[in-house]
This record gives sequence, C-alpha cells and structure tokens, in this order.
Amino acid sequence: MIVQDVINHLEELAPLAYAEDFDNVGLLVGNKTQEVSGILVTLDTLEAVVNEAIEANCNLIVSFHPIIFKGLKKITGKNYVERVVMKAIKHDIAIFSIHTALDNALQGVNDMICNQIGLTNKHILIPQSETIKKLTTYAPKDEAEQLRTALFKAGAGAIGNYSDCSFNIEGNGTFKGNDISNPTRGQKGLTHTETETKITVTYAKHLESQILQTLFKSHSYEEVAYETLTLENKNQNIGMGMIGEFAEPMDESGFLNHLKTKMKTGCIRHSSLLNKKIKKVAVLGGSGSFAINAAKANGADAFVTSDLKYHDFFTSEDSILLADIGHYESEQFTKNLLVAYLTKKITNFAIILSKTNTNPVKYF
Repeated sequence: MIVQDVINHLEELAPLAYAEDFDNVGLLVGNKTQEVSGILVTLDTLEAVVNEAIEANCNLIVSFHPIIFKGLKKITGKNYVERVVMKAIKHDIAIFSIHTALDNALQGVNDMICNQIGLTNKHILIPQSETIKKLTTYAPKDEAEQLRTALFKAGAGAIGNYSDCSFNIEGNGTFKGNDISNPTRGQKGLTHTETETKITVTYAKHLESQILQTLFKSHSYEEVAYETLTLENKNQNIGMGMIGEFAEPMDESGFLNHLKTKMKTGCIRHSSLLNKKIKKVAVLGGSGSFAINAAKANGADAFVTSDLKYHDFFTSEDSILLADIGHYESEQFTKNLLVAYLTKKITNFAIILSKTNTNPVKYF
C-alpha cells in the first residue's frame, strides 16, 4: 500500500475539492508513491507527534490541521512549523492534512460532535453551494450511447440527451476544442443534426478530473469540443456546521453541564442564560462565529462552537445561547473518527491513534 492509496480512502469520506478556498489540505510533505509502513492519526502535527511516528515506525501522519498553512520562504528550523517539516523529511515521513474537507463532510467533524452530545434529526447548518457541474459535448450518433455510458460509469449523472445538436453555448461556461462543425471524424460540411448527438450530464465537482479523462479517452475525435458549467445549487449533504435535536429538552444549566462532560472541556464561555429549554442545537467545530446568524435563522436554542470574541457574544441578542467550548475541545474526537474510518477501510493494517495531547491552551 502506498500513500496515495490511503489518500484515496480519505477522499471517499471527505473529498478535498470541498475544502474551503483559504485552506491548505492534501499531501503537505512526502511522496504519494511511497510505501506505507504505518499510519499515525493526529489532530495537529507537532514535533512530539513526529517523534511518536518515528517510535511507532509510522511513515505517514494523517493530521486534521495542516502544519503548513502559510507559505514557507525558508526552512531553517527557527520555529515549530519549520522544525516539524525538517524532521519529517529527514525521517521520510509523509504528512497529509484533511482539515476543512472533513469540516464540510456529512459524516465529519460536526456529525461527530452531534453524536458525542446525543443529537438526532441532524442536517447541515450552512450547505455549500456550487458543488454540481454540468458537461455538454457532442459525439457521432453511432458512438453517443457508448460515450454516455462511459461517463455514467465515471460518476456522471444524465440530465438530458438531445438529438437536436445545433451548437449553443449556454451561460458562462468555458468552451474548449476546435469548431465542432468540422470534426476530425465525419464528412466535412454536414450539420450537427445529421452527424452528431448532444450529450449533457451533471456530476459532483470533485469528479471533474476523472469525468474529463473519460471523455477524452472514450471520444473518437482528435480534439474534443466540450463545455463545463458550475450550477448554483445548495448541497444539503456538504457544508459547514450541523443542527440537530435532543430527544428531551434540557434546562440551560443542565445543558451546559452535559456539554462540559460529553466534550471533556475544562471551561465553557457562554452568553447570557435566557431561562428557556434547550432542544434544538447547532454545532460547528473550530472557529464558528461566522455561523451565529445561520444558527439563529435555523431556530437553534443553542450554538456550540469555539473562538468567540468579546463582541460575538452580543450577537446572541437574547435569542440564542452561545457556548464556546474551546477549539481543541470541539475537534478532539476527529482523530478517533479518522482512525475508525481507516480501520474499516484498511482491515489488514494497523492504524495508530496518536497519544500526544496537542492542545496549546491550559486552564488554571
């Protein structure tokens, strides 16, 4: 098994295409073709974690947070990021980060929080948009069905197949290839309606590379004319945060005690108590102040997240209980999720859960 095989499994859970634009996910250090001797799963990749990997004979670290976030202009060991990278390279250890790809996954970070505190009837809090793409192409009539079948097998789903094939660019897509009125295969001068069939299919954006590779491989034209468009959809299975319900409502003090116990946190910073029952709860692991309004709009009684600033607590406006449980605490069970997932996918290989507590915040 090589590093890329492990990455392929992880992308089934959380495709990197759905990570946030600001993020730095994927293989950060190492070679994707390297044979894997062992896998260590961690929340953060610190020097102590690299040492742990060395001792356990693990040459692949699967980390939630990316150790390289900003660009590195020099690697001299002057800070913890550079020292981690240097040590990993010295010992041929690859580092992979999944971060906001897993934040946006249906069975990712926020689903884990919901399960940990006992929420049911869960759904995505902020659905991600523009996750579906549409491909339009043309094929000789006698090859159209074969091409369409190949695209389906690659993961595309049909939204239409039309025999009226007059060429028409729709929307703001990008046209690539030569003028299809004069294809390589076929008699020059014939119109599309006489020679070709228009094929239009939709697909998830993370499948685009394999969809286009299939198109080029399966098409008989020397240069294939095609158009791709991004649809402005809201995907209910991909996105930030999650909202669910308790089977029975709790009073606010009981809820905060429940949260403190289940999320194993030493401190909860919260907004004013509102003297109301807590039943519907929104959660967002990591820094979640941007989702306060979404939680309110979805009718949440409480919003569980971290890294709230002083003025963020004012935005509760006596309509929702805000609970900041700590950044590490909100994401701490993520590595357990990854270990459980990889163990099911790679049954004949030991997946090791890091024992290093990487929380930089201490409580007095």
